[in-house]
Amino acid sequence: MARRTFRPSAELRIYFLAIVMLGGFGVLTAKLWWEQVARGKQWAKKIASRSEVTVRIPSVRGEIRDRNGVTLVANKASYEVDFYLPDMVRGFKEQGGRVPTMTHLGTVHSMLTEKKEADIVKIVNTSVVPRLQELELAKDYNAERLQKHFRNETLVPFTYLEAVDFKTIARFSEHDVGLPGVDISLRPVREYVYGALASHLLGYVGAPVDIHRLPDVGDYTFYQPDVEGKTQVERDLDRWIRGTAGKRVMQRNVKGVIEGEIKRIPAQQGNNVLLTIDARIQYIAERALRDGGIGRGAAVVVNPQNGEVLAMASVPSYNPNKFIPSVSSDDWKALTDDDTDPLTNRAIQSYEPGSTFKLVSGLAGLRKGMTGRNSYNCSGGVSYGAKYMKCWVVAQKMSPHGTIGLADALKHSCNAFFYQWGNAAGIDQIVAVGDALGLGQKTGVPLSGESPGILPGPEWLKNINPNERWSDGYTANVSIGQGSCLTSPLQMAMVTATIANRGVAFDPKLVHRVLDQSGADVVNPDTGLLVAPHEPKVRADMKAAGVSNEQIELIREGMRKVVMDAGGTGRKAQVPGIIVAGKTGTAQAWREDGGNRIKDNKTWFICFAPYQEPKFAICIMVEAGKSGGGTSAPIAQKILQESLALEKGWDPGLAWLEPAVGHLKGIENVTYTQEALPPPDPEQEVDREETSDQDGPPVVKSKKKVRQVQQSPDIRPQADQRGRVTREAERVPRAERVEERKSFFKRFFQPRRDNRPPPPREGRGR
Repeated sequence: MARRTFRPSAELRIYFLAIVMLGGFGVLTAKLWWEQVARGKQWAKKIASRSEVTVRIPSVRGEIRDRNGVTLVANKASYEVDFYLPDMVRGFKEQGGRVPTMTHLGTVHSMLTEKKEADIVKIVNTSVVPRLQELELAKDYNAERLQKHFRNETLVPFTYLEAVDFKTIARFSEHDVGLPGVDISLRPVREYVYGALASHLLGYVGAPVDIHRLPDVGDYTFYQPDVEGKTQVERDLDRWIRGTAGKRVMQRNVKGVIEGEIKRIPAQQGNNVLLTIDARIQYIAERALRDGGIGRGAAVVVNPQNGEVLAMASVPSYNPNKFIPSVSSDDWKALTDDDTDPLTNRAIQSYEPGSTFKLVSGLAGLRKGMTGRNSYNCSGGVSYGAKYMKCWVVAQKMSPHGTIGLADALKHSCNAFFYQWGNAAGIDQIVAVGDALGLGQKTGVPLSGESPGILPGPEWLKNINPNERWSDGYTANVSIGQGSCLTSPLQMAMVTATIANRGVAFDPKLVHRVLDQSGADVVNPDTGLLVAPHEPKVRADMKAAGVSNEQIELIREGMRKVVMDAGGTGRKAQVPGIIVAGKTGTAQAWREDGGNRIKDNKTWFICFAPYQEPKFAICIMVEAGKSGGGTSAPIAQKILQESLALEKGWDPGLAWLEPAVGHLKGIENVTYTQEALPPPDPEQEVDREETSDQDGPPVVKSKKKVRQVQQSPDIRPQADQRGRVTREAERVPRAERVEERKSFFKRFFQPRRDNRPPPPREGRGR
């Protein structure tokens, strides 16, 4: 019996196929539901994140103000046009362009190798500059800097236009630029409110040198770094002045064009710094140097009761706004090529102090036990070994001083007296007193480039020349502030303050307070102490060091005679109604100019006033002056008189200052046009008899100075040939273009374009 095979009917097969198809559609529907509904938010978030660009917003620096709250350094809003270079390359590629490339030498495993990279300059000139030219927004730029930026700082936006004005920003806003990688950012930039005023104190800021080492550089798509302090207070207090960075989240469309901002976390401002400087006295000091025709010099004013620096001026000077946001190569070259060194703060550089150092020698002798009754004879000079060391009266062809004591020796600035006094005191005493007063060491003020100076002695000579022995001739030289002795105007101002307050040596204080944005004093988390302590710092008490009140009064009396007595060398520092005590000094020095030696004296004057209750201690140093009494003393007189007038309500008219221009010319005397000032409270009647200045120069040899440029700023180079946009923008050659990408069906079905030239048309007969 034959076996029958079961065959499903056609109808059953159709049902089975329908069930399979329905099942498949059901699985597909479930999967679509799972992905689009159940996981929709997750996918939407991923898609959005791919189109978001995060940009770091630089922090806002705190302000720098004077002791009374007058703002010296602030921030202002500045618009910039930035190029996001990776976006530009991506956008160029997506628009159908073949990315042009170039080669450069790079290191691979410490070996120079040719490396290929996108020619970003050609991309910018081809796809960006023409559009900017249409809107009249294109500017010349440095193409070499752009290419290096793309190579080394890809994640940092390249700033194409800086400090853009409102008119330009309006054109950007009115016309949609529509270029991948081009964006406008608003950034706070530093503003030095009074121009060159206190520029040597404030310093300047610039871009960081190595961005890749910054801790948060990997947290953003594009990284805009904080500016950092490069010199002076901006640098030393950079940690406290910097604020907290913010964040921009921007939307980028499928073509790579940034369409707008989604979210912004604003940057936070840093702490405010209040300096001990009084802006009015700073202005007075700077104007006194300028109006006196000083080409190179410095002035320091301190409060002798606590060591606070009230003014510190140096000429020539510079405008720190030139460094914001970056300094041009031409401006930087002009500053660094200037023979007068406008970037150098002369108030903290060391120079030969001349006769002002006799105060230190005087204190050393008193500490040794010598008194005002100790007198020495000046017959014109003193012999030490085979060397006859002259008093300045010989060069001036004047009579010797004869037998005099300490106070009169200070009054007449007698070199012969101090040769003998210094050797009687001994070099060890001079070094001990100088060390207690802070000489031969940095003062510790938050300023870059400070010189410690030199306090010569046997140990110092042993270190620099072990084969040479110290002698009485060396001690005689140091006693009058010559030889290798070097001090700074700030150091000598502090010496003057110590004598003024009768023996307390303070460290100079430049930072008054550091306040957060709520006005509270900032505490250093590393120490638990205030960043700027309120109390003055005492470095030494001369009474504890063995110098009594009576002995210090002897030095003070000698300084009073310098200014107030007939025959004193500092008579030009007299202020009507006020007793002023001071000391002149002139150190003869030379500078080289084209192989020629030219006289370049360092002339000094230090003083304090009022005599009984001193409010100001002042040091003036002028290069290329004739004498301390004729050149430096009148400057101190003007500063002192106008500073005292402030208490009577006189207003110096604080205003913007252009940079002081330096010169190398010699200065015979300094005179001023007398202004109508309110008289100070008279201390007592004073003798106003005029005498000629008699301070002469001890001879010293000038040491060659090294330029005090501690750190190069962010220098903006000039536009180069490839970055010129005044010509027609560079075009990518046609051969470098690629055809539009086509799908398989278009390439298969679309007929090929016949690129052969058409046959010549036959000529038509007549």
